[in-house]
Amino acid sequence: MGRNPAVGRQGPAYHAATIPSEQDAKRIRVKQIRSAIGHAETMRRTLASLGLHNHQAEVELVNNASIRGMLFKVRHMIEISPA
Repeated sequence: MGRNPAVGRQGPAYHAATIPSEQDAKRIRVKQIRSAIGHAETMRRTLASLGLHNHQAEVELVNNASIRGMLFKVRHMIEISPA
């Protein structure tokens, strides 16, 4: 029986980016930390619309409701910090 690579990396506590509110940060810096390979096409399109076309890409975005909705969809593949 082979090793299970997902052991220790399961559940919401492992990694899900926390998205700051608009009052906390007017602009946010978003970094893609996981590849879109193996994820749904809608998630790939969401990353592309955010400007994240490659793994390890970083962009600075305005923090508004539409951007936060997109970030929530791909929160397991990104890292967020205030700009």
